[in-house]
Parts: sequence; C-alpha cells; structure tokens
Amino acid sequence: MLVNSKEILSEAKKGHYAIPHFNINNLEWAKYILEEMEQLQKPLILGVSEGACKYMGGWNVVSNLVRSLILDLSITIPVCLHVDHGTSFETCKAAIDAGFTSVMIDASKYSLEENIRITRQVVVYAQSRNVTVEAEIGHIGGTEDEITSSSTNARLEDCVKFVEQTGVDSLAPALGSVHGLYKAEPNLDFETMKQISDHLEIPLVLHGGTGIPDDQIEKAISCGINKININTELQIAWYDAVKEFIIEKNIYDPRKVIGSGEIALKEKVREKTEMFMNR
Repeated sequence: MLVNSKEILSEAKKGHYAIPHFNINNLEWAKYILEEMEQLQKPLILGVSEGACKYMGGWNVVSNLVRSLILDLSITIPVCLHVDHGTSFETCKAAIDAGFTSVMIDASKYSLEENIRITRQVVVYAQSRNVTVEAEIGHIGGTEDEITSSSTNARLEDCVKFVEQTGVDSLAPALGSVHGLYKAEPNLDFETMKQISDHLEIPLVLHGGTGIPDDQIEKAISCGINKININTELQIAWYDAVKEFIIEKNIYDPRKVIGSGEIALKEKVREKTEMFMNR
C-alpha cells in the first residue's frame, strides 16, 4: 500500500534504524525492488529523480506504474513513492498532483532564506494533501542526474532555524556524503550529525549512501540517520551482471537482457536493507 513517509520514518527514529530509499529507473527496477522488499517484509521508499521521471514518461506514468505493480504483485508492505531532489515548487506540485505520497524539495543551491521560502511553499501545498516533505540544507556534492556540484556542509543553527520555519517532515543535512562514486574515503561529520539529531525531533536523511563503508553507515544510524538513499550501488550491481550475460550469451531479447540483472539487483537490495534495519 502507498503511504507517506511520516509513519515509517517515525518508527525508524524510535527504533534507531534506517529505512532504505532505492531509486527506480524503469519498470523492471520498480518490480524487482518491490518483490524483494515484500519478501523481506520491510517498508520501502521508492525514489524517483526528475531525470528518471522524464525517462519513464512523466509523473503520472510513474505513479500509475507503481500503483499498478503494488496491486498486481499483491504487495502488502508500506511503500512510499517519493520525489528525489525536486528542484522547484512546480516539480513537486506536479508529482503530488500525480499521486506521489512524498517529495523532496532541494532548494539548497539558494541562500538559506530563499531555501526556507521555497520549501515552506512546498510544505503548505503538500500538507493539505497528506504528502510529506523532505528538504536539503547545506549542499551535497557529487553527480546526480548528470549534474556535478561541490559540497557545503550544514550548520546546526541553520538546521534548527530551517525546520522551525518550514515545518518539513525530514531533513537531509549535507555532512560530507556525495552523490555517485567517492573519489576518496568518505569523510562524514558525525559530531554535527549527532548534534542536529539531538536538537531536532524529525528524522534525518543521508544522501549518497553508495560507497560509504559499513562501519560508517552504522555510525551514521547511531548518530540519528533514519533514511539512507541508494542508487549508484544498484546500478553497478545490475550493470556488472548484465555485462557478463551479454558477453556470454548471444541473446538480443531486451526482456532477457534487462532481466539478467535481476538477481544481482535483488541481492544488493537485500544486503542494504538488512544492514540498515536489522539492528
């Protein structure tokens, strides 16, 4: 069933674990992830970036696709359909109107005051429709949807002000993680992470989960992270399996080519879910 993020993230905060956020890129990925999480009987956040949405045909296409899969696959776990890094009020509104149950508004490239203004606008629209809102403060660097940017870490006082003035349901403070692959050892600011968590009642989100060592993931969860975004790691697992299949087989049926990555992707979904939630 489709839900917003509030209840499942609130439970994660109480239980000191993290909910996995897995990005989807097509029908097959959505199907594989839903099937594996149903097997695990764990709640799930399905993330859709603007780039993935455009590739799949639009917010209505994605919303109806996920809803249909939940129905036809008899999915019983709580599923949150979430916009990942919505860049404007208009983007978030379009997704909400299409039936998304959660959105992330990422106005972190603007000044703090402008970020607050845009985020508050999204919150007002979303709350009246029972949709939850995530936002970013500071700026998480790396590459997302082929856009590369640098990092700016969040400050405790800015986070407190931001949450008080926007009313967001979850917050992604930039604290050293990056999107995509890390070029050096991740350097997360756990001290500030813990301080922010202690000062706020809402769950915290860690973007750029791919490539962070297991011990740092565990420490981040202990410091208050309740949602972890994974995309690149699934892409790599799927790609490696498909590449091996194509080299070994003379098969051109796209269903079989895409499907050759199913087991590897599901194994990665299981691995990450068990690490985040079995604490």
